[in-house]
Amino acid sequence: MANDLPASADQTAKVWDAESGKELLTLRGHSGSVHGLACSTDGKRLATASEDQTANVWDAESGKELLTLRGHSDPIDGVAFSPDGKRLATASSDETAKIWDAESGKELLTLRGHSDGVDGAAFRPDGKHLATASRDGTVQVYAFDLRDLLKLARSRVTRTFTAEECQRYFQPETCRPLP
Repeated sequence: MANDLPASADQTAKVWDAESGKELLTLRGHSGSVHGLACSTDGKRLATASEDQTANVWDAESGKELLTLRGHSDPIDGVAFSPDGKRLATASSDETAKIWDAESGKELLTLRGHSDGVDGAAFRPDGKHLATASRDGTVQVYAFDLRDLLKLARSRVTRTFTAEECQRYFQPETCRPLP
């Protein structure tokens, strides 16, 4: 089920001047309600999330549609740019979040783990983690930095890996000590 109250039921997103209240842009390109909007930290691009199962990336000055991201099987309810503007996260009712290359539109990663729709996503200010919030009542935090993942693994593993585990998880011929 999509959000009960879409941000825009008329399939558009509007950009307004905060001081004058004047409408600056109307973004048209979705065939369903717009559920979310994000702005890149440099202010040059906008992203919209829609009931039509797509997210669009727009030029913030001209309103020109730059990319359409397709890959979710249900409405997209939230969207977020990474702090460096290189990645875009989408949160969907299909119980997944996806990470996209914000320049090319290529899907980089699908994040699973929720048992109900994902309503929102937010990057940590350093861009190394993404938090997703779901209607299942949970928040998942995903780490992208290999050093952070290794540190977490070292803190939780209470024994050395067997040769079979090394092959399965790391694929080396022999298991080397972790750095």
